[in-house]
Amino acid sequence: MSSVILPARCDRAAAEALWPELVAAVSNDPTRIDASGVEHVGQAVLQLLVSARRSNGGAVITASPALRAAAQLTGLEAELFEESEL
Repeated sequence: MSSVILPARCDRAAAEALWPELVAAVSNDPTRIDASGVEHVGQAVLQLLVSARRSNGGAVITASPALRAAAQLTGLEAELFEESEL
């Protein structure tokens, strides 16, 4: 299982930097995304995470409180997290 660690500030610049890393990590197995240190997340990274979840192997995201709050605010909780994590 491949893994990617997200930075504390996940804005558009971070999304542009993370995109190639996530593309390289995608396989038939789920990609593990460590977002436990995220303090700020923008729309571009949320879109990137949704795309990762919908990829071939999917993605398992370990979320920070800030990412969970953003997902809840945007209605993306069910899209980003496993049902058992909600």
